[in-house]
Amino acid sequence: MLWPERPDVWRGGAKPAQAAFAAIAAAILTSEPVTVGVSAAQYANATERLPRDVRVVEISANDAWVRDTGPTIVCDARGRRRGVDWIFNAWGGFDGGTYFPWDLDDQVAGKILRIEGLDRYRAPFVLEGGSIHVDGQGTCLVTEECLLNPNRNPRLSRAQIEALLGEYLGVRTVIWLGRGVVLDETSGHVDNLACFARPGEVVLTWTDDRRDPQYAISRDAEQRLRAARDAHGRRLTVHKLHQPGPLYLREEEAASLDARPGTRPRRGGDRLAASYVNFYVGNRSVVVPQFGDPRDAAARRGLARLFPTRRVVGVDSREVLLGGGNIHCITQQVPRVGARPRRPSTTPARPRKALS
Repeated sequence: MLWPERPDVWRGGAKPAQAAFAAIAAAILTSEPVTVGVSAAQYANATERLPRDVRVVEISANDAWVRDTGPTIVCDARGRRRGVDWIFNAWGGFDGGTYFPWDLDDQVAGKILRIEGLDRYRAPFVLEGGSIHVDGQGTCLVTEECLLNPNRNPRLSRAQIEALLGEYLGVRTVIWLGRGVVLDETSGHVDNLACFARPGEVVLTWTDDRRDPQYAISRDAEQRLRAARDAHGRRLTVHKLHQPGPLYLREEEAASLDARPGTRPRRGGDRLAASYVNFYVGNRSVVVPQFGDPRDAAARRGLARLFPTRRVVGVDSREVLLGGGNIHCITQQVPRVGARPRRPSTTPARPRKALS
């Protein structure tokens, strides 16, 4: 994780967001070790606010979105680990990006890999960790809205992007969904829309409200997923996880943000890209966003059915949402030493009832 501090992204001088980050770190800490990168100016404050067992290291960054700025760590068949360091341009650079500058963010992955003692691949194209989701058996989920956006890699075709994903992630099948969650300022990251619960099973953000623009997006994604085959030729089971809200930025929340040139303004009444799919899967737990919404409990119950061997922990993460993402966006897992890619099951997975 990275520690939030910039007052133009995090309201109230980032103090509410820091409390939320600390609570999320504590929830993950019950399942596995946690490291948080912190600026020199915030080192003492973060050490005081974070749980004692969290490892705190000094890392300069422009903001706290380590899923996108940190490395994607891959494992070979012998369990050897290496990190992919993607080029980062703040979700679009000068053509729709969220803030400027982003130079320190683009250095985060290399710093983390040095801290963890892992070798590094520097990828020759722009990508964020939240724009991909893999099943560990050769299949990758992405969205056209994000990966084909000209503000990322305008000279690369769909086929060329697929080839690069294969080269750097070892995937053989790329499943293209259309758009991401409504008004997601990352230009439609897939980790807010859909993710693998396990090979062959995908969790999809959903709404039953046909008047909501998210309905058509999620319906299109469902149709694409049901028509797809994964890298081993399997059909996918789709579990629908109903979105909260819709939720909106309150006037008082917007008023407590600093204005800064180069940062995308946030205004009261703006719709927030809220999704329960933006959860983190740990070794023994699943940490899921909670919003004080009537659907919070149903989301926890649904994920508990999908992850019966893990404890589902809900954490109030509205403050993270106000910054533009959620729990998956502010975390990046490091596979354990000796971890290996999962082998496909020789028997079909037992069908599961779709979540409501």
